[in-house]
Amino acid sequence: MKKEIIVRLHAEFEQIAQTFPDTGTEFWLARDLQEVLGYAQWRNFAAVIERAITSCETAGYDPADHFANVSKKVELGSGAVREIDDIALTRYACYLIAQNADPSKDPIAFAQTYFAVQTRKQEIIEQRLSEVERLDARKKLTTSEKQLSGVIFERLGEGQSFARIRSKGDQALFGGRTTGDMKRKFGVPQGRPLADFLPTITIKAKDFANEITSFNIKRDDLRSETTITGEHVKNNADVRKLLTNRNIRPEALPAGEDIKKVERRLTAEQKKLPKLTEKLKTPGADDQTEADE
Repeated sequence: MKKEIIVRLHAEFEQIAQTFPDTGTEFWLARDLQEVLGYAQWRNFAAVIERAITSCETAGYDPADHFANVSKKVELGSGAVREIDDIALTRYACYLIAQNADPSKDPIAFAQTYFAVQTRKQEIIEQRLSEVERLDARKKLTTSEKQLSGVIFERLGEGQSFARIRSKGDQALFGGRTTGDMKRKFGVPQGRPLADFLPTITIKAKDFANEITSFNIKRDDLRSETTITGEHVKNNADVRKLLTNRNIRPEALPAGEDIKKVERRLTAEQKKLPKLTEKLKTPGADDQTEADE
């Protein structure tokens, strides 16, 4: 996600945060959140909220502590004022809503991290977004490798060829350096895959080459290890050329943090979130919301 988008979204989310003066409890109104997340119609957003409430129950928490029904006064075009239903949300409730929405949209991807971190410092949000992006890329690479392995097995009838073909592809991507060379350079522990220690851009490069190879094997009906290896080497070499033309040399990039440590940290952070979030007091929520209006 581009820095200017992060800066803009950070400002928008800061503006809609509210606090009950008597308790200091932080909360967000669902209709404000709906607008920032880009939902044009309340009924569509309400469906997301329902899924979030179900997730809250499944996690073992009382939704009433995080989703409080309130009323909100709005001015109509005629100048008249009427009340509409709204929901006061804790940080955890907002996080669950973001988790149950479409993460391909920038505001929602941002919200998932914004409501997960206990501090709202922009640099911490940027760092966590980067970690989530790397973890997602690693999962996608695992999927494309399984897909490619399956396609190769279907064509060649044995499972050992995939490792040899992948190794040749790595050598093309890393400018002649083998998978073993890169493991030694990054200090990868024995038995762990190189991809767990690659930076995000290299993980995505490998995934892209895998996708092309799988597609071309099927399209061109390749049925020998020699032709499939040649195809995979070419695709990795082409991806490398694209990177080096932008002054990015995969073999020269620093290693990424062990992806398993990143995943454990993000998982632990998610588990802590509901415990660190103050519960909403429903009566106070109603009274304060109307007073604010």
